[in-house]
Amino acid sequence: MNKPRFALSSSILLVVALVATSCGGGSASTPAGVERVVGGPTGSYIVPAGIHKIKHVIVIQQENRSFDSYFGTFPGADGIPMKNGAPTVCVPDPKSGQCVAPYVDHADVNGGGPHSAPNAVADINGGQMNGFIGQAQSGQKGCLDPTDPACTNSATPDVMGYHAQSDIPNYWTYATDFVLQDHMFEPNASWSLPSHLFLVSEWSAYCTEEDNPSSCVNALQTRPAERPANAPAVYGGETGPKNTAKKAGQPIYAWTDLTYLLYKSHVSWGYYVVSGTEPDCENDAAETCAPIVQNANTPGIWNPLPWFNTVQNDHQLGNIQDVDKFYAAAKAGTLPAVSWVVPSGEVSEHPPAPVSFGQSYVTSLVNAVMKSPDWDSTAIFLAWDDWGGFYDHVVPPTVDENGYGLRVPGIVISPYAKKGYVDQQTLSFDAYDKFIEDDFLGGQRIDPATDGRPDPRPDVRENEKILGNLVDDFNFGQAPRAPVILPVNPKTTLTGTPAPSQVSAAAKAPASDG
Repeated sequence: MNKPRFALSSSILLVVALVATSCGGGSASTPAGVERVVGGPTGSYIVPAGIHKIKHVIVIQQENRSFDSYFGTFPGADGIPMKNGAPTVCVPDPKSGQCVAPYVDHADVNGGGPHSAPNAVADINGGQMNGFIGQAQSGQKGCLDPTDPACTNSATPDVMGYHAQSDIPNYWTYATDFVLQDHMFEPNASWSLPSHLFLVSEWSAYCTEEDNPSSCVNALQTRPAERPANAPAVYGGETGPKNTAKKAGQPIYAWTDLTYLLYKSHVSWGYYVVSGTEPDCENDAAETCAPIVQNANTPGIWNPLPWFNTVQNDHQLGNIQDVDKFYAAAKAGTLPAVSWVVPSGEVSEHPPAPVSFGQSYVTSLVNAVMKSPDWDSTAIFLAWDDWGGFYDHVVPPTVDENGYGLRVPGIVISPYAKKGYVDQQTLSFDAYDKFIEDDFLGGQRIDPATDGRPDPRPDVRENEKILGNLVDDFNFGQAPRAPVILPVNPKTTLTGTPAPSQVSAAAKAPASDG
C-alpha cells in the first residue's frame, strides 16, 4: 500500500509562528510575504502576498471519474491499497458471490454506474466502500440516453476497473510536473447538477420565488422548483437575450452565487461552454431521456448560471460564451480574472464518452493557456465533477447534510505550482471559491451575514474547518515555470481509441495545438 506523506503545511507553520511571536511580546506587524492572517471560529490561516501573482484562475471541470479510477497507482498518492503489486481490497459481486478486486482496464469507453444521491449512499455503505458493483448491476439498462445518471452502460459492470499511466499519459504528466490532489472530494454527495451549482455558488437549493433568496431551501438531490405553467416569461434584465427567457419547467435559482461578489468588486469572469450535448437527464430521477442540446445560450445542468437571478439582474449573461471565445482570449492575452470551462458530452469523459476525447480536449485548453501571454499569471484547477459510479476506497468526510461526496481527481497547473507535489489536504470545490475570494475579493465569502444578499444556506462552505487551503500548492517565491506543451493526441494503450482526426474534431482544438 502506498504510504501517504503527511507534513505541516507552510501556512500552518507560519500561523503558529505568528501566534508565538504575538504571545511572546514580539512585533505584531505582518511579516514580509504575508498579506493578512485570517482568523475565526473555524481556525486561522495566512493569505500570502504572492497569491496576487495569480491574475487568472481557470477551473476546468470534467465528468464522472473517481480518484482511484485514474490515479489509483500514482506513486506517493493515497491510491488503491496494494501489497506486492496486488490490490488488498475487493468489493462483493451480489450476483456471483465473489469479491472483485480493482483491475487494470485499458478500455477507452467505460460504462460506470449510477451516480445520484442514493447511489452515493449505497456505494459508501456506512464507510465500507463496497456498494459499487451492486449499484452498477441495479442500474437501468437500455436507456434511451445511455448517459442517464440512473443507468449502467455496460452489460458487465466495469466500476472496479482503473486506468494506468499509459492510458492517460497527459493527465499523469500534469500530475507529475505540477500538483496532484489526492483528497479532493465532490462538494456534495450527488450528481452533476448540484455539483455544478456548488462549483459556482457553494449551494444547491429549491426556490419558489424569483429574486427572493429567502424562498430557497436546501436541496441536495431534487431538481430546483419549476416555474408554474402560467408564470410570465422572465428575461435576463432589459438586455437579456430572448433565448434566456424562463418558461414553464425551468428552475428558479434565487440564492447568491460567486458572480454576484465578482460583479460587485468589478472582477471579470467568463463561463465557457463546449457546444454539443449534455450527457445527463435534466431530471436526475428519469429512467430515460433524449440527449439535451447544449451551447452557451442554453442553460442546463452544466451551464446553470443563466438561470441565476444575480447573473440576469447584473446583466452578465454575455459572460457565458462558447469555448471558442476562451481559446481566442488565451491567444490574445485577455483572459478574465476567473474562468470556468465545461465540456459537451462528447469530450466530457462521462461514460460512454471516450477517455481519449476528454484528455485531448483538456490538453488543447491547457496548451492554449501555456502559449498565452497570460501563462505567467495563471492557475488552472482541473477536476472531475463526480465519481460516476467508479470505485474509490477513501471514506468521504462529513461536513453537513450535503457532503462531501466521493473522491475525484484534482490537478493544479501553474507556473507557480510546486513540482511533483502530492497535496493530501482535505479539499472540495469549495476550495476553488475560497482561493478566488482570497485572491480577488479580499477574503469576502458567500456568507449571508456579510455579502449583502442573505439566503438560508446551512453554512459557509469556504470556512469549513477541515477544508484545506490551495495556496499550499504554490511556491510564489519561485520564478515562473516554463510551459509543458503536450501532444493533443498522445499515444496511449487505450483499446478502441478513435482516430486522431475524430479526437481533434471533438476537442475543438485549434490546429496549432495539434
